[in-house]
Amino acid sequence: MSMPPPPNQPPHNPYGAPVPPPQQPGPYGPPQGGPQPGPYGPPPQGYPQQPGVPQQYPGPGGVGGWGQPPMGPPPKKKRTGLIVGIVVGALAVVAGLGYAGKLVLDGAGVTGEFPEATHKLVVPKTLLDGSFTLTNDASKTEGKEVEDTYDPTVKDVKAAIAQYTGKDSAVLVVSGFHGRLKDPAGTRASILSGAAKDKGTTLAVPPKDFKPAGHDVTISCQVTTTKDATGTATLPMCAWGDGNTASFVAVVTTESATADPQDVDLAELAETTAKVRAEMRKPISQG
Repeated sequence: MSMPPPPNQPPHNPYGAPVPPPQQPGPYGPPQGGPQPGPYGPPPQGYPQQPGVPQQYPGPGGVGGWGQPPMGPPPKKKRTGLIVGIVVGALAVVAGLGYAGKLVLDGAGVTGEFPEATHKLVVPKTLLDGSFTLTNDASKTEGKEVEDTYDPTVKDVKAAIAQYTGKDSAVLVVSGFHGRLKDPAGTRASILSGAAKDKGTTLAVPPKDFKPAGHDVTISCQVTTTKDATGTATLPMCAWGDGNTASFVAVVTTESATADPQDVDLAELAETTAKVRAEMRKPISQG
């Protein structure tokens, strides 16, 4: 079941990473030299061509936009909109999971029995009590590689990869799978470590563990930064792993994409991630 890397692309780290090989805009890395279409739609198209003429920055999948006010913002605002779009593009890349290659880093020495399959992940039309609406379900496209990748620590893998939009152009990306996980903590760690190791990405805040009240799961969260010609973008994300499900969750807003990594409230994002898990993780008996 091991899937070789796409032609003309070097091997990549597990679970994807925001920065690709030079001039290879494949499903596992945003293109060099400026944003180009990713699995969730085209990122921003750059700066306005004429002074004083407002330009919209299309959001993922062509839904919404990172637009400018009617009178046009100062240069910093233009740059902010572009950075937000770049982060969303990076998330679209990470959402492919890049699960192929995970076996290279872990799996050895894991013992024990596979748990019983009791829960699955669904992709609902809305998340977080209706505050985010589904714009792209890529479970059967980007998720195919996840399902076809050999990993001795998991069985019966089915992907759940989706993107949602909320108010003020906020974007939520969730990318995971359900099955039977022999090493949930290891899978959770791999999701985060794979997203922080490739060229151009810096781990700004290392993973921290949280146990949100009312939820029977450990959530690990970190912050990475991605440097581009337009500036440095901040990307906080969290991940969970349990006996049947594993996923990461990231929420991108103008504020989060341009925040100082040390100022990101990871505890709050962990709470959000736990709520997303509660809404997506359902008993198999529910059909």
